[in-house]
Amino acid sequence: MTGERLFLPRVFHLFQKTEDGFRFDFVVPIAEPDSPKLLLTIVMPTEIFRSSRWTRGNRLFPTYIEVSDKSVSRRKRNWFRLDEMSISLSKVASVHIKTGLIWSDILIESSGGSDPLASHGHGKGDAFKGDALRIKQLIETAQAQLARNPSGES
Repeated sequence: MTGERLFLPRVFHLFQKTEDGFRFDFVVPIAEPDSPKLLLTIVMPTEIFRSSRWTRGNRLFPTYIEVSDKSVSRRKRNWFRLDEMSISLSKVASVHIKTGLIWSDILIESSGGSDPLASHGHGKGDAFKGDALRIKQLIETAQAQLARNPSGES
């Protein structure tokens, strides 16, 4: 029995064997020593929070705050324009919540020193399911996850 080994680059080894005058060809996959790692990333679902229409400046066009796995955005419509501002989660320096009797104001500051995201009229307790506290919790959780895994691996 003789065995002859041919090499196909990086994918398979082709083996040829001759036994009792018959030729056998078979292919064996290569087990690479540096096989690619399976990256498991947990993507946070995007949550959108609407301010109350009962507060100043929000009667016709309420302010929306959107928290995604990459950034925090504030959208404020007007009669003829849309003002949208976003901050990357890695650049959020602080989240300040100012609570009133019924509503909460939220101020999200960036580490770059630009204008902070400000919105008023969000629920502070059971109203609107505690929007202001939920926004703060989402940002802090995402920042903690970024601190644990800065490359995005899980």
